[in-house]
Amino acid sequence: MDTTEQNKKRIFQALFVLIVILMAYFAVRIFSEVKQASLLGESSTPATISFSGHGEVTAVPDIANVYFTISKDASTVKAAQASVATVEKKALDILKAKKVEDKDIKTAYASFYPKYEYQRSVCPQIPVGEGRAGITMSPSSPYYCPGGRQVITGYTASESITIKIRNTDDAGAIMQELGAVGVTDLSGPNFAIDKEDDLKAEARKIAIDDAKAKAEVLAKDLGVRLIKITSFSEGGYGGPIYYAKDAMLESSAAGAPAPAQLPKGENTIISDVNITYEIR
Repeated sequence: MDTTEQNKKRIFQALFVLIVILMAYFAVRIFSEVKQASLLGESSTPATISFSGHGEVTAVPDIANVYFTISKDASTVKAAQASVATVEKKALDILKAKKVEDKDIKTAYASFYPKYEYQRSVCPQIPVGEGRAGITMSPSSPYYCPGGRQVITGYTASESITIKIRNTDDAGAIMQELGAVGVTDLSGPNFAIDKEDDLKAEARKIAIDDAKAKAEVLAKDLGVRLIKITSFSEGGYGGPIYYAKDAMLESSAAGAPAPAQLPKGENTIISDVNITYEIR
């Protein structure tokens, strides 16, 4: 074989080796990119799936919250506060007679402030006299002189009290008696549950069990395994209670008959949860 043929053969072999090396290099690159793109079933971010759960617990309210304000006007701060204290004592006597404990009576705020009135002086009138041609001049209508000032005319003292009535059957009678002693503003009763946290925990457990049951069913249908919980969130609230107008107390006069027992209804405690699982 001559030299020319040998050189061609060497060149062909070198090119073949180079092509094999390039093919191996690109194969490794493609395999690495495919692996990173999760095309081989290996992902750096685990697959997840979320489920919601709902739980409700109902209970009859065992406390009634009542709010009232005592507000009085007088010429001095001391007199206004004394008037408030007089009504407050009557209110506290009512609560004591109904066996409302001291720990369930709370002063929300107490204040006093001056009452102002803008005053202006009346300007002097034009005097009566004889005008020209013997015409008698009538006095002019009174009018206010320019300028004026704010003058304190008295003081207002106010005190707001909240009470918790544990014997809810007494709520109507207590409100009627409070209205008869001269409280300024009376509202309620707001029926509630004293140990609401226990019911919230119960509602939450029902919601979690609901979400878990959904997760197990869907995981079986999809043919995947639930690995672990990656996140959890909860929301919920206690549903309010509304009463018809005739169930609320009107302003009552002393000596009025005792009111009928107010309907308490039921409170609903709701929990909504969302659970996210890692799956494989």
